[in-house]
Amino acid sequence: MTQPAQFRLFNPDTMATPAAGYSHVAEVTRGKLVYTAGQVSIDSSGDFVGKDDFRTQIRQVFENLKLAVEAAGGTFNSVIKLNYYCVDTVDPSEMAAVREIRDQYVNTEHPPASTFVVVRRLVRPEWLIEVEAIAIVAGDL
Repeated sequence: MTQPAQFRLFNPDTMATPAAGYSHVAEVTRGKLVYTAGQVSIDSSGDFVGKDDFRTQIRQVFENLKLAVEAAGGTFNSVIKLNYYCVDTVDPSEMAAVREIRDQYVNTEHPPASTFVVVRRLVRPEWLIEVEAIAIVAGDL
């Protein structure tokens, strides 16, 4: 899958190749920057989804991110950066689910630059993960 002309996601030869499926660099060449708020497992009706179910929460978070980026005129292929905030009560063995579900949305050939942070808790204790995105869509920068 090719990258949109507005940006380039890559790993410089001078840096180690990431093992976790992300790019070190997101270079914006043109377009309009779109920032999403951190998305949690709340559906379009405002209902919490996935009590104590990490995978269900991740899936809802990515659906919310998709809807947010689409509302700004982009697609998930427009996403150049993801920031994850995951609570420390999630079993580390479940972390593979984040990448598995993320890979259903992103261009895995050129995945977004990413930061993953483990936190003590999020604003509401039932939330297990929150993710924010930065995308580049057609338009003026």
